[in-house]
Amino acid sequence: MKKRSLTLLAIVLVLSVVLAACNNKNEKASANEESSKSSGSEQADAPAGNYTIGISLPSADHGWMGALISNAKAEAEKHSNIKSIVYTAKDPAKQTSDIEDLITKKVDAIVMLPIESAAMTPAADKIAKAGIPLIVIDRAVNSENYRTYIGGDNYGIGYGDAKYLVEDLIKRKGKAEGKVVEISGVPSSVTDLRSQGFRDYIKEYPGIQIVASQPGDFTREKALKAMENILQANKEIDAVYSQDDDMTVGIVQAIKDAKRQDEMFIVSSGGMQEIYKMMKEKAKPEVVVSLTYSPTMGGSAVSLASLILEGKGMGGTWEKSVPHHIVLEATPVTPVNVDKFLNPDSKY
Repeated sequence: MKKRSLTLLAIVLVLSVVLAACNNKNEKASANEESSKSSGSEQADAPAGNYTIGISLPSADHGWMGALISNAKAEAEKHSNIKSIVYTAKDPAKQTSDIEDLITKKVDAIVMLPIESAAMTPAADKIAKAGIPLIVIDRAVNSENYRTYIGGDNYGIGYGDAKYLVEDLIKRKGKAEGKVVEISGVPSSVTDLRSQGFRDYIKEYPGIQIVASQPGDFTREKALKAMENILQANKEIDAVYSQDDDMTVGIVQAIKDAKRQDEMFIVSSGGMQEIYKMMKEKAKPEVVVSLTYSPTMGGSAVSLASLILEGKGMGGTWEKSVPHHIVLEATPVTPVNVDKFLNPDSKY
């Protein structure tokens, strides 16, 4: 009996040692697992790397561009891990020099709004050769050497303005006929697409004639002079197609100075508060529509650059990368819905 008791005691002791070892092993495994989870969580929440983004934009010679520049700077300031270098230029030569300087500085990404599409295409090619992601705003370049483009629906703006112009001519004359003039922008994809969209719609109505087309370079001063020349050369005008709201302000002034404000109406684009106020006040010459083309795309471009550098996709999408081409909607604003778009805090 004594011998059997000693044997049982020995077995109990051995089992205790084994169980203790197992428990200790499980505790260590559990601790290691928690440590691994904790480490993974910290890695996922770790701040992104620090980046420098070069921003190259035209000078703020009109309200839309001024708002776009302000929006781009504001977005860059939101990111604690982003340093921005902002250059503005009045001509393609200066903008090309700015781009070359940004390449030399080895920035991580470049946001560019080309002053002119063709003139700035070689600069885009240089950026691509340097391996720097390029985000192009508004005016496209004549190559695919960019990471992402963001801009408005320029063809849709021309097409939509033509639609409203035709409808208004029918309301006023009972048929789709009349003499129309166009004030266009600077040499760029924006100008080309807005002209093409307008003409593609108008060509279905042979009674409508485009009697004059002159550049206003997206500024009210040059648009005013262009419209003055057109008014002197044309004694009869039924409607004006303005490719930009800033230009429309100058066009309106020229028409008023000529005392012909009851003769014609205007279709425009941009979404400028000054134009919205004209609509609400039912001022003449009437602006019957302005299709939106928001300068918020300046801020969006910087945000896209950040996502690209961090290897992320756009919020709410399943794709883990930013699209190559982003086109924003052109919403028609008319005297009927203008109250929804009036905003005293708007920068444009």
